[in-house]
Amino acid sequence: MPTNTHLLPPAAAAPAGAPAASFTAPAAASFPGAVPGAAPGPMPGPMSGSAPGSVPGVAPIVDLDTGGVIALQAAAGDLGEGGSGHGDVVVLARTVLEVSRSEALLPLVLAMPARAVVSGSAALAPLHEALRVSGRRPREIILVLRGGFAEGDRRALLAGLEGLRAIGYLIAVGDLGTAHVPPDLLADASPYLVVLSAGLMARVGRDPRRTALAESLAELARNAGAHVLAPGVAEEAQLAAVRRWGVRLAQGPLLVPGPSGRVRVPLPVAEPEPAWLLLGPRVQEFLLPAVTLPYEATAEEAVETFSGEPSITSVILVDEYQRPKGSLDRSRFLLAIASRYGHALHGRKPAARLADPVRAVPKTTPAIAAMQVAGRDAERVYDDLVVTDEVGRCMGIVRVSDLIRQVAGMQGTPGAQGPRTAPVTHGTRLP
Repeated sequence: MPTNTHLLPPAAAAPAGAPAASFTAPAAASFPGAVPGAAPGPMPGPMSGSAPGSVPGVAPIVDLDTGGVIALQAAAGDLGEGGSGHGDVVVLARTVLEVSRSEALLPLVLAMPARAVVSGSAALAPLHEALRVSGRRPREIILVLRGGFAEGDRRALLAGLEGLRAIGYLIAVGDLGTAHVPPDLLADASPYLVVLSAGLMARVGRDPRRTALAESLAELARNAGAHVLAPGVAEEAQLAAVRRWGVRLAQGPLLVPGPSGRVRVPLPVAEPEPAWLLLGPRVQEFLLPAVTLPYEATAEEAVETFSGEPSITSVILVDEYQRPKGSLDRSRFLLAIASRYGHALHGRKPAARLADPVRAVPKTTPAIAAMQVAGRDAERVYDDLVVTDEVGRCMGIVRVSDLIRQVAGMQGTPGAQGPRTAPVTHGTRLP
C-alpha cells in the first residue's frame, strides 16, 4: 500500500479583511498519490519555474485555499470533443515540448481524446517520447479524458487507462455534466481528478437548475474519491459558489495572471458563526493516535490488533490514502466474533463486514459541535470520533469522554459565554 502524503499544498494564511490576495507560483515541492489502484504518482503541487503569466498557451490552475498555482492547463492541447486519435497525440507531444522549453515546471494538464486511449499503446508513443525528450516524468502529467466512446470500446478504454496509470500518469475525466460520460465510469476508471463542464460552469449563478446540477456533480465526484476542478470561472459569484460546494481547484478568466505575472484570488466573504460554535477548543487538541488497518484487512487481523493492546477502543479501516472508510468498536466487534460460530463466519472475511460507518469531524471542529455529532446516534454515543485533515485523511481519534470533561469544566468557569447546556441529543448528557 502506498504511503500517504499531502495531496494538496498546506493552507496559507491570508490577511483578514483584505478584499483580495495576490499570489505567485510557489517554490518547488513534490506532490504524491495517484488514483485508487494506481502506482504512486503526483498530485498537482507547486514546483519551480517561471510565473504562469510568462508561459504562452497555458492557463493556471489555482488552489483556492492557498492561492497557489499548482498546475498549468495547456490550451494548445485542448482538442475539443473526441479527436482523431493518433494525430491528436502528436499535438499533445508537441505541446509538452513547447511548454517544457518555456521552463514551466509546474504539472501539466492535457486533454486526451478517448479515441486515442482506445487505439492502444502504440498511438500514445509520441506522448511518451515527448516526455522522455523534455525530461518530464509521467507523474507530472494529468491526462483529461475527453470525448465520447462507443459502449463496445469501454473495455479497451479502461484497459488503456490502466496502462497509462501503471506508467505513472494521473487520469482525469473532463466535461462532466455535458459530455457523454456514463456516471458509472467514475467508479470503473477511478479518476484522480474530475473536471466539471466549462459550459455548465458558465451558467452557474444565472441558472438555478444548472447550478444545482453542477453542485451535485461536484459532490458525486468527491464521493467517488476524486478531486474536482471547476473551469471557466469568470465571475466572483461563480467563485463563491465553487467554494460553497467544497471545490478547491479552479481555473478561468477570473484567475489569470495580471501584468506582473501574479494570480489574484478574491478572498471569501467570512460568514458569522453562531456564538456557541466558537466555544471551546478544537478537537485536534484532544487528538489521540488512531490504530488503523487497511480496508481489505480480515477480521482475524482486527482480532489480533485488539488482543495486542487492551487499551485500544477502536480500529479505523482506511484506504490507500489514509481516508477512513469504516470503524470497528472494540466491544461490538469482539462480541460478534466471540458469539456462536462468530469466528467461523467472519474470521477470514473482511473486517469491513462488521464495521460501522465512520463518524468523522474536521480537525477544526469545536468541542461542543463534535459532541453534537456524537449524540446523533443513540447506540453509538460513546464511540470514538475520527478526526480528519483538509483532504479527509485520518489524523487520529477523539474520545467523547474527553470532550465531556472539557465542556463540563468550561461550563463551570465563571464568565463562560454561550449556552449552559450543549445541545446534544439521544441521551448524551453533560455532568
